[in-house]
Amino acid sequence: MKRIKTVLFIAFVIVATRTWATTWNEPWQETVIKEADYFVYAKIISYDPQKGVKIEILKSLGGPVLKGKIKVTDFYLLELCSSSGGHGAEFHLKGLKECYFLLKKNNKGKYCIATPTTGFDYIKEGNVYATYRHSYHQALVPIDVYEKTMTAIFNNYHHQEYDKKYIIDYVNKYIALKPAGFADNEVTTFFAQHVALECVYHLRLQDVYAKLLPFLADTSNFHNQVSAARALVAYNTKDCKNELLHVISDTTRAHFVQVICIWTLSAFSPTEYKEQLIKISESASTKENGFSGNIMDPRICTFFPDVKEALETLIKTL
Repeated sequence: MKRIKTVLFIAFVIVATRTWATTWNEPWQETVIKEADYFVYAKIISYDPQKGVKIEILKSLGGPVLKGKIKVTDFYLLELCSSSGGHGAEFHLKGLKECYFLLKKNNKGKYCIATPTTGFDYIKEGNVYATYRHSYHQALVPIDVYEKTMTAIFNNYHHQEYDKKYIIDYVNKYIALKPAGFADNEVTTFFAQHVALECVYHLRLQDVYAKLLPFLADTSNFHNQVSAARALVAYNTKDCKNELLHVISDTTRAHFVQVICIWTLSAFSPTEYKEQLIKISESASTKENGFSGNIMDPRICTFFPDVKEALETLIKTL
């Protein structure tokens, strides 16, 4: 299990094997899904890092039905920060045989993935290396769970029906359990809880508020806190806002977690807390914040504010 823990929650190993002069700002998964036209499962027929990939559609899971063989040759959310002379962004699919793709057809008729490092999830040893939050933060998920939950998320963002009973039953099953961690006897439950919490976020699921709080309070596990802070966006209540404010003002909390809480709070336009937020911002951290990871990773310029910056941005909107 040690290798799995190392692979899944640090920089994506496929992209950290050489020094990159071409870098980009990696989008969050909800943006990737919202901007995609299709969600498919496909076999990779051929691959060229510069020209793209030829795939054969094995299953069409979301959006208009795609069939047969197509070429994926471009990117639909690539925001470059730097580019080396003559060396543009390359596809990072080396060694992969079967993937789930979130595809978009651009105005030139070309099929695209979001960036070289996101917009696809790959299968290995019978499970999916899946992105529910951001490509920096992946989870190892059984194929059937991945297909049902990701299809639900895709359909919801595209205003289509999804299997609500399956999702609600899955979420209730796992978030009712004690928050799990990375111990060998807990990691499978941890991944399932990660999926469940992120489903609450993406689908704005109700009636689970109290079950989210133990995950937000789990200071032993960064990822449980982040997913819970995101999931609370479904609850625009006084109690929820106070829970978020408690974390934001707690200087012992991870700065990344605090920023996620600020972003969630901002979704509620909390004008009644403006003065309190101003006071918190006066002593808020200005320490560099973000996903960390390998400095050779091309996603290294992915934007993430420090705590003070996130607070000041929120305050300006109130």
